[in-house]
Amino acid sequence: MKKLLIFLMMGALFSLTGCDMDDDDYSLHDAWVGFGLVQKDAESDSYQIVMDDNEVLFPVSTNDYMWYELKNNDRVLVNFTIVGNKKNDNHDEYYYVTLNSVKKILYKGILDITPAKEDSIGNDPVKVKDKWIKGNMLNFELKYYGGNKVHYINLVKQPGAINPANGPVVLELRHNNKDDNGNIPMSAVVTFDLSALKVQGKTSTAFKVVAKDFDDKTFEYTGEYKY
Repeated sequence: MKKLLIFLMMGALFSLTGCDMDDDDYSLHDAWVGFGLVQKDAESDSYQIVMDDNEVLFPVSTNDYMWYELKNNDRVLVNFTIVGNKKNDNHDEYYYVTLNSVKKILYKGILDITPAKEDSIGNDPVKVKDKWIKGNMLNFELKYYGGNKVHYINLVKQPGAINPANGPVVLELRHNNKDDNGNIPMSAVVTFDLSALKVQGKTSTAFKVVAKDFDDKTFEYTGEYKY
């Protein structure tokens, strides 16, 4: 089993490490950290977390009240302790866990930018520390500077239908610092749903992300969304 250990997010310091452990070698003193999606059953009120590495967590207890405020399909960063295996016919990695902490991750779709939205979208600098794709999710680890205001992050494209024949779809990662003059280094992880890039009859869409970096630099990343 592999998990991300300790992550830097919104001023809280974690570090990234991979670790292996045997399925039956569990300790209540061990904690694991990873990204996932909440799945809640409205009828039974049961819930689970499908992790990015395809493991599934079944919480049996939690020390974080935030869990009870989450909704179906919320993106989360969870710190958890495994208390046992959950048997299943497919022998997938299902685990009963205690949730030590839960942090909600910004998870939103791609916006069509228009002149009316330009001011609210902003174009302040932001540094992309890392990026990765998981399914239909494009993830960024970001660094920026702030103080006491809430910043806005969006991924935008020009309006219109997606035409793969025209080359990669150009996406802009936009940051609005809301005139926050603070100089405190901040970090965050954001996730964007790439479903809007699906084209009927195709199995993938190429895209290019650009962003305004600090010191008059430009961030560029070319990827492929496979569906």
